[in-house]
Amino acid sequence: MRHLASNTLKGCIKLHLFPEEKCQGNACRKNILGTRQQETVLTPEHWADGIDGAFEYKNLSVPCVHDSASQLKQAPSRRSSITKRSDLPPSPPKDHDLHSTSSCTKHNPEPPNGHGESAIPADKEEEALENVEDDWENDPMNARNWPKRKKWVAVFIVSFYTFIPPLASSMMAPGLPQVAQEYGIENQTLIALTLSVFLISFAIAPLVLAPISEMYGRTWVLHLGNIFSLAFNLGCAFSPNTTSLIIFRFFTGFSGAAPIAVGGGSVGDLFSERDRAFAMSLYTLGPLMAPALGPVAGGFLAQTVGVKYVFIVIAACCGLASLVGIPFLRETYAPVIRRRKAMKIDDPEKRLRLSVTPHGDMTKTQYLWINLSRPIVLLTRSFICFILSLYMSFVYGIYYLMFTTFANLFHNTYGFGAGIGGLVYLGLGTGFLLATYFGADVADKMYQKQADKNGGKGKPEMRIPPLIFGSLFIPIGLFWYGWSAQAKVHWIMPIIGSGIFGFGQMTCFLPISLYLVDAFTYAASALSAASVLRSLLGFAFPLFAQQMFDTLGVGPGNSLLAGLAIVLGIPFPIWIYYHGEAMRARSDLNR
Repeated sequence: MRHLASNTLKGCIKLHLFPEEKCQGNACRKNILGTRQQETVLTPEHWADGIDGAFEYKNLSVPCVHDSASQLKQAPSRRSSITKRSDLPPSPPKDHDLHSTSSCTKHNPEPPNGHGESAIPADKEEEALENVEDDWENDPMNARNWPKRKKWVAVFIVSFYTFIPPLASSMMAPGLPQVAQEYGIENQTLIALTLSVFLISFAIAPLVLAPISEMYGRTWVLHLGNIFSLAFNLGCAFSPNTTSLIIFRFFTGFSGAAPIAVGGGSVGDLFSERDRAFAMSLYTLGPLMAPALGPVAGGFLAQTVGVKYVFIVIAACCGLASLVGIPFLRETYAPVIRRRKAMKIDDPEKRLRLSVTPHGDMTKTQYLWINLSRPIVLLTRSFICFILSLYMSFVYGIYYLMFTTFANLFHNTYGFGAGIGGLVYLGLGTGFLLATYFGADVADKMYQKQADKNGGKGKPEMRIPPLIFGSLFIPIGLFWYGWSAQAKVHWIMPIIGSGIFGFGQMTCFLPISLYLVDAFTYAASALSAASVLRSLLGFAFPLFAQQMFDTLGVGPGNSLLAGLAIVLGIPFPIWIYYHGEAMRARSDLNR
């Protein structure tokens, strides 16, 4: 292990890897949050937040083994991605290293077998640690080594779980007039709130659920979130008043956020960076297609049997997902799999080396707080993360703005009822499908071609050209949709405009998500930051949509949105393409 510098003193090992942080004197720079100095803690940051597998580490230390309560952190293998930094000089020993090693000896009396703290000789420690990693890379329990069929079963189950919450978020949209009539709601903002309140908790929940999944496993977070969604949707169906409906919708959003919080990590656990584009496209399709398909079924249900059955059908979908998911979906997150495997091993020496504690020596409360605050840190300290998240959120806000205005627009202008009115959302869905093919095939080939020209090494900026291309369709779709509806031309014209917008939206979302995964060390936190901001704007935009169109008109209102989309969506991606790499090199938040 040429890239490691190890100091063995009285059975204690300290391995230091500083690929991104440099030490000066006796004090190392703190981690990006400035909350605690990472010295002997193996946290999910070293696992790249579970997105890029279990072989990317930084600032890793292996503490002493002194009793069964201690845990010996593992070192990366020769085949791990950290070997790309093998040209880094070894870190010199530091005063606090010597202090910590001396303190180890105080708590580690030599056992009677004569081998000190470890049964493995000191000069064999590195080899033993490396062998553990080599064994894990080839372990059939490693999700990257699963059979192809098992991987794709997992992708489809996770995608199904992810499909249902966005379906629940919008399926009631065509039935909003019936909701207003049934509960006696006259205020337009309150009517919109029954739909969009879902997104408030949907934004907050990933900040809590993501770190919980890293402590206890992704799979059971998915299962439990789906089961709670079933219960809360039944609560919505039988709500006696407006207040209870809004409360149940809020909690439905919280439980429904589980697949959004951990699903992308599950897909990343299964595939390498070069192989995950199609799987990520399938996973991303659910959150975008479901809101477009939901109103189609929701409109006919509301018109024929009542809006209550919209929620009952969603609950039935949750039940079906659990019937399929609980028996067939297995844990994918490497640290949790290894910890569970270690618990079954009788040899304490081997168990300590294999076991991984996601929060290291932090308390669970500290670990949760760091994960809650990190997305905010990324949004405030990384301009790239902020501007990409803002653009994605702005487009998502327009998307939900359309949801709340489609019913009124097509009813008042074209005389559509709730059932037929639900079909107009298919324009968005068609655009999403076309964009999914583009993202999974054309955009992926563009990335591979650029990577091959760069000696086979991909860069996050290679994800940007499809984003620039997709950004052109956002304002085109908005102009087309708004002014064709304003002119009251044939109803197919605004639907075509919404389809163009949908194509642009999906074409933008996939490269932004992949860029955040590729560029940031804390990839899951970067995705959470984007998700929080996206959901907040998705909640806010519908609240003023109808008032804006009543004041400006559909054409001018959409022109205003299109102008803002041009300002946010075209110059900044071009700037990131040319200057993003230099910007990332100056930040300690990036890979």
